Amino acid sequence: MATPDLTKKAGIYHILYQINAAFCAIVSHYQELRETGVMTAKFTRRYEGFTRELQAEFNQDFLLPLHGIEMDDWARFGKVRQQWEEYLRGADDDSIPTRRRVKMNRKTAGGRKRTKAQKSLSKSHAPQEQIESKRRQSLSNG
Repeated sequence: MATPDLTKKAGIYHILYQINAAFCAIVSHYQELRETGVMTAKFTRRYEGFTRELQAEFNQDFLLPLHGIEMDDWARFGKVRQQWEEYLRGADDDSIPTRRRVKMNRKTAGGRKRTKAQKSLSKSHAPQEQIESKRRQSLSNG
């Protein structure tokens, strides 16, 4: 079964709900018929059992393919979460395997790209850092 998009998947679950609600209504109607005296308790239990068995069989057959779809979605969207967690940990975190960390370092020079704001901040502090460095050198020489 191909993976349906989100709206189709929601529709499938809604249909499943409606079918199961219909099974429950049938069982309820059996009880109502028993209370009116049209059906005996023996027949009510028998047909209720048949209905519940058919409901369980239907759900089993119906949910088996959906289970595979849900497992595929879980794996696919789990990768998104894992990538986000790796980003939050940063490339220097020891929990990321070394080969992958090296690849990330080569790719983004430290695991993350610097933003324009970070670049402009480092440029604005560069002259002040140079002044501080020269002052320290003159104090050590002097």
